[in-house]
Amino acid sequence: MNIIDRRRDPGGKSLANRQRFIRRARALVKRAVRDASAKRSLKDAGKGGDIIVPSDGVHEPVLRRSGRGGKREYVLPGNKKYIDGDRIPRPEEEGGGGGPSADGEGEDDFRFALSDEEFLDLFLEDLELPDLAKREVLGIDELEPRRAGYKSSGPPAALSVSRTIRNSLSRRIALKRPKPEEIAAVEEKIAALEAAGDEGDELAAARAELERMQRRLRLVPFIDPLDVRFRRFEQVPRPTARAVMFCLMDVSGSMDEHMKDLAKRFYSLLYLFLGRRYKRVDVVFIRHTHEAKEVDEDTFFHSRESGGTVVSTALEEMARIVHDRYPANQWNIYAAQASDGDNLPMDNSNTVALLREVILPMCQYYAYLEVGHDGDEPGHSGEPTSLWRAYEMLIGGDAPMAMRKVGHRRDIYPVFRELFQRRDAVAEAG
Repeated sequence: MNIIDRRRDPGGKSLANRQRFIRRARALVKRAVRDASAKRSLKDAGKGGDIIVPSDGVHEPVLRRSGRGGKREYVLPGNKKYIDGDRIPRPEEEGGGGGPSADGEGEDDFRFALSDEEFLDLFLEDLELPDLAKREVLGIDELEPRRAGYKSSGPPAALSVSRTIRNSLSRRIALKRPKPEEIAAVEEKIAALEAAGDEGDELAAARAELERMQRRLRLVPFIDPLDVRFRRFEQVPRPTARAVMFCLMDVSGSMDEHMKDLAKRFYSLLYLFLGRRYKRVDVVFIRHTHEAKEVDEDTFFHSRESGGTVVSTALEEMARIVHDRYPANQWNIYAAQASDGDNLPMDNSNTVALLREVILPMCQYYAYLEVGHDGDEPGHSGEPTSLWRAYEMLIGGDAPMAMRKVGHRRDIYPVFRELFQRRDAVAEAG
């Protein structure tokens, strides 16, 4: 029997089906989102859109006859090529987005449209700022509602049914409101006396008792306005983790347009991630050549200023800003640095000293991304850069620092996930 639904689709009817599909094919959809993100421009990094899922991953389960067990006989058309018992090679699979088929038939990959919200949820899943621990009660803009007893007035949505019924029951017991079974018993007694023809004092007393009970029933209602209670909430300060992310980008002359594009893509992902997952994270943008300065977002991503390279100036500027605006005992401090690895040779020792003695002790996490060209291993000339070698001395032990290299924009998202993947997700994967 085939059942065909010919009803018109009301608005929003497909929402449950969309969510059900995403849950069922979540792994495939997440992989498709990651592949799509590597090909996007900066302005489209957080937007939804069409993604392509392999068709063989979204087929509905079907019931088929088992090829094992039972006695089977087949009647096949005759031919001049095969006889009973010949083994026939399995034909190659065709279609499914893997190329053209011989007979022009096949099956295309499944194209699925994600909203901006759905794309971002999948795009940023399993990411977090490591060791977000330092907390402090903030001002009035960081208040949250908390249960604070009951009140006698309020909106219908805040009505407490259980407390209202409890008050009603207490009042009815105190005022001796007759119960329905008590009234029924008196009515049965009156009916029995009337049936027996007894018109004496007992019948008159029973009728008087019934009248008294009915009058009290009217005077003592089941629910009285005095019984009604509403849940009461009060705004209380919420302990909130405050965090600041320092974005340090090398914009010196050695950073060509390809390297700057890689760095900007990384910071675009970082900015999108922070704004999506955390409500209170300050972002500080610092550009540096032979000198460093704090800039706004637009200048950070679009300015064409260039010059020499002195990395320690960016770290000194970061330390100054922390001292002036972000006390290390109150803020979770994070930093992400992007550079091509070139630095003034005499400045490497100063840079390492600043990191070891000033920056890393006050940081929750420090991420270093070295950008290059596709095929560079690991530096532009096949050798580690001077800054990479200097930073390698800091890696290990309890230093809250991680280093990665990237040479192509397709690698930005995997590297970003490695740097900010949730710790429990890393443990499960390991």
